[in-house]
Amino acid sequence: MLSKRSLLAGTAAVGATLAVVLSGCSDVGTESAEHDHGSHEHETTSAPADGAQSAHNEADATFARDMIPHHEQAIVMSDIILVKPDIDPRVTELATQIKDAQGPEIATMQGWLTQWGVQTPSGHAGHGGMSGHAEMGMMTDQQLEQLRQAQGADAARQFLEGMIVHHEGAVRMAQTEVDTGQAEEAVHLAHEIIETQQREIATMKEILDSL
Repeated sequence: MLSKRSLLAGTAAVGATLAVVLSGCSDVGTESAEHDHGSHEHETTSAPADGAQSAHNEADATFARDMIPHHEQAIVMSDIILVKPDIDPRVTELATQIKDAQGPEIATMQGWLTQWGVQTPSGHAGHGGMSGHAEMGMMTDQQLEQLRQAQGADAARQFLEGMIVHHEGAVRMAQTEVDTGQAEEAVHLAHEIIETQQREIATMKEILDSL
């Protein structure tokens, strides 16, 4: 029969063994948790970023950079005619249509320039800062002032004649983008500008013939 001292010694040994085993399990659990946490962090940081910039070239940048002030002037011309009394309603409707279309397009192109890291042209509704403004169909400051001073049918006529030339310049700019641009969204907008403004040119010529 075992003595009391032997039993106590055996119990102590078993307890020590259990402590070692439990300690080992605890370490394994901790290491496993740390490993899982580290793996999760790695997966999160290595995920591909969303919203990658689309490919673009210098033609895309030039198109957006020049078309923004071009559109801005079209809006100025429309604002001038919209505050005048006794203007043919077909002309005011067209001016409103131009403003509604070109305002959002300006914001879209400004967003592209920001994404592409290209400096956005400073807001100027005239022709300053643009090379070859006459080729682009831009009105001079003198022509804009004449439009401001004109009234009635004469104002409508000046607006239509100026906007036809303005639109023709935009169509040429957009065609250059279609031919040489790379960014899909910019080329798509250029196609829309060509289609919309050619249709508006035809409408303006019809109105002019009837004034």
